[in-house]
Amino acid sequence: MSFDWLKHYMPRSLYGRAALILLLPVVFVQIVVSVLFTQRHFEGVTAQMTTAAGREIALVLDAVEAAPARALIGLTVQEIAPQLQIYVTPVDEMPAKDSWDWLDLSGGFVVAQMHQNVPRAMAIDLTDGKRVHVYVDTGKGPVRVDLDRRRLSAANPHQLFVNMVFFSVLITIIALIYLRNQLRPIKRLARAAEAFGRGRHVPYTPAGATEVRAAGAAFVDMRNRIERQIETRTLMLSGVSHDLRTPLTRMRLSLSMLDDDDREALEHDVDQMQNMIDEFLNFAKGAQEGEPERVDPLALIRDIVTDQQRAGRPVTLIEATGSGTINLRPVAMRRAIENLINNAVRYGAKAEVSVVLTDKSLRFRVEDDGPGIPEDRRADAQRPFTRLDPARNQDKGGGVGLGLAIATDVARAHGGVLRLGHSDRLGGLQADIVIAR
Repeated sequence: MSFDWLKHYMPRSLYGRAALILLLPVVFVQIVVSVLFTQRHFEGVTAQMTTAAGREIALVLDAVEAAPARALIGLTVQEIAPQLQIYVTPVDEMPAKDSWDWLDLSGGFVVAQMHQNVPRAMAIDLTDGKRVHVYVDTGKGPVRVDLDRRRLSAANPHQLFVNMVFFSVLITIIALIYLRNQLRPIKRLARAAEAFGRGRHVPYTPAGATEVRAAGAAFVDMRNRIERQIETRTLMLSGVSHDLRTPLTRMRLSLSMLDDDDREALEHDVDQMQNMIDEFLNFAKGAQEGEPERVDPLALIRDIVTDQQRAGRPVTLIEATGSGTINLRPVAMRRAIENLINNAVRYGAKAEVSVVLTDKSLRFRVEDDGPGIPEDRRADAQRPFTRLDPARNQDKGGGVGLGLAIATDVARAHGGVLRLGHSDRLGGLQADIVIAR
């Protein structure tokens, strides 16, 4: 039997699930104790008390039968059994049925026991609350037998339930407060991990229970190793790129002294090598360049499009909706969007850019009218140093396979994703950077 439907009603947070685990046993114990208490206290004790009261009523009814006249029934009962404190009053009419208040927890059981112990009882009235009225048809006519309700059932039977509920609520509140304090280190660890995934370094010190401290210490060690690896990669690629610039500069100076026929092809190779080094350097900087700050994404995209248009590229801003700011690394995000635009104008005749900012997400979109990328090759296109030459023409020059990889790295560092698809507007590639807020 599948219980998947229960998942829709289960709490999503760790605090909610822990509270549910805490409350379910408490509620279950309350129900079990209530049932057992009702059976043993209400039924058992009430049965014993009602049986004793029934015997006393039987003795009183014998005194009623011994009364010399109907008007002397009450005096006769008091003379024979005054210590019972049971009073008998002749009545003209009797109720048609038994009655008790719906709040009377033991009322129904008391009535049933009284009929069992006093067979001649025609009706029983418990609505008074403090007194019990038993209507009996005797040889002297109908009479009403009155006695104290406390002689038939336990007084204030609801007190146990009130105490159980009160102390259960009190203990539950104390447990929830303690549980919240225990879960606080886990939330701090989750926030630090989420911030690190978005490219931000949040101070974090392991705290809490032993297991949480172990997980926090493992996270800190992992974060330090990743940061050292990123720093090592950046320094290595930056050093290599810097060292290659010097011989390239010498080669460029040497080529300037050659004839024009021989120089043009060699200068093209040198320029291509220079572009490769620049791409390697940008990739080495990755998504960690600059510090996160509050940025207006609409203003950022307008500046990028303006700079691209000033450089003579066919780029158009077609949509900019939403308002507000979001935490971004503006330098890294600008590089990612510019890479997408450069790819668009390299492989197509024009590019269209849009940005949409909502309460839940931020989306940058770049579309072109080029040949696009086949669906089965889009995942490969986001890997470093991957060039899909058969899918994209190179009439306007090719890259080194790092443009989409840099954009992917930047999107992931901001807690987002780069999605490649087909542009319905232009028919080429559609590249979306989507970041959750």
